[in-house]
Amino acid sequence: MVQNKIEKSDTEWKNILTPEQYHVLRQKGTERPFSGNLYYNKEKGVYTCAACGQELFSSSTKFESGSGWPSFYDVISSDRVRLQEDTSYFMNRIEVVCARCGSHLGHVFEDGPEPTGKRYCINSVSLGFRKEDEAAKEKGKE
Repeated sequence: MVQNKIEKSDTEWKNILTPEQYHVLRQKGTERPFSGNLYYNKEKGVYTCAACGQELFSSSTKFESGSGWPSFYDVISSDRVRLQEDTSYFMNRIEVVCARCGSHLGHVFEDGPEPTGKRYCINSVSLGFRKEDEAAKEKGKE
């Protein structure tokens, strides 16, 4: 279930995000490949939106794509993200945004592993991470 939508002004986002997070999440930027701290993360847990905390991806769907960005073959629930056409930079891609706050996460491609065949290629700076035991504690509070 998607939590209540979050709407903030650019000034508010700038006050709570780092400059790099703001550039990627709010201005649809991209971090350099292989530079994000979560690209190498192998721990079990839940990946969240760095801007609003909504749970997006499970570590059980993370895989090594060789792309340089964290890759997942599925989302926790389809209502957690919105997919929209992106024709920037003279390319046709599908952008992935957080359904709760509208932040840019990355793109999805049709070259992933089974069972979905999808590769959600997500900027590490767009994500937070909660270890499995921390995520379980959070679920108990809801």
